[in-house]
Amino acid sequence: MNRRGFLGTAVSLLSAAAVSKRPASANVAELIVRRIPSSGEEIPVIGLGISGPFEVGDSRSERAPLAEVLDGFFAAGARLIDTSPMYSSAERVLGELLTAAMRQRAFLATKVWTRGERSGIEQMTHSAQLLRRERLDLIQVHNLLDLDTQLKTLHSWKEAGRVRYVGVTHYTVSAYAELARALERNRLDFVQLNYSPLTRAAEQRLLPLAAERGTGVLVNRPFEDGALFAAVRHKPLPAWAADVDAASWGQLALKFIASHPAVTCIIPATGKLAHLEDNLAGGRGRLPDARQREAIAQAFG
Repeated sequence: MNRRGFLGTAVSLLSAAAVSKRPASANVAELIVRRIPSSGEEIPVIGLGISGPFEVGDSRSERAPLAEVLDGFFAAGARLIDTSPMYSSAERVLGELLTAAMRQRAFLATKVWTRGERSGIEQMTHSAQLLRRERLDLIQVHNLLDLDTQLKTLHSWKEAGRVRYVGVTHYTVSAYAELARALERNRLDFVQLNYSPLTRAAEQRLLPLAAERGTGVLVNRPFEDGALFAAVRHKPLPAWAADVDAASWGQLALKFIASHPAVTCIIPATGKLAHLEDNLAGGRGRLPDARQREAIAQAFG
């Protein structure tokens, strides 16, 4: 389902009161921020995923829209960008598009997805080179592959100052039990998982467990790879969406996710400036309470 039909006219100019104290500009409220539990560092609740959109070649026509996305992202005060060596050219493209000023402000998260200590070290070292950062902010064991081996390296890297935070990821509900075991048995700064108004299984165990363990939560697949928009095709945006400062279905979904207190940052992927602005608007203004959350889930269900 093409998202364009669901974008509201008030993409980034919501005038509602912001949760934070420091306005990003005179016209746009600042992004809501969350604290990383293990450190207290603040991070805006809306980040950026680059799987797909940033997997491009070297042509100007492919890269120009991505440069616009990065300009808009940092201008809004956002910081966290999630990538991976599995996303073909994405790490290289991101590393080449980031300006020195952007690189200084960015919270760069990548992953390790290989077996063996040596292979893991080589992959993570290569990611740092592509991203042009001596020290990365977060490295996550992707899909829990060779978890014990890679976590051993990551914890040693963290102690040595080569990475600031350590985490694990998965993207399917079927892996939740394994993710829970990883959270229970290891010292983790972050867990990355899928969560949306259509897929709420993380509320049962994983999100409460992350809160209990003091682990930050990154949310992937917030739009269910487009299925979320297909679920509301031809439906008008409910009038009550304005009560939570949502001007589009996408904003409504992001506000649902952000309203869970265990969620630290949501990482919708996009390579289009209009979609980025809509996503950022989902991280500003009022968030739904418990009753409004259920109304949002029903609207998408």
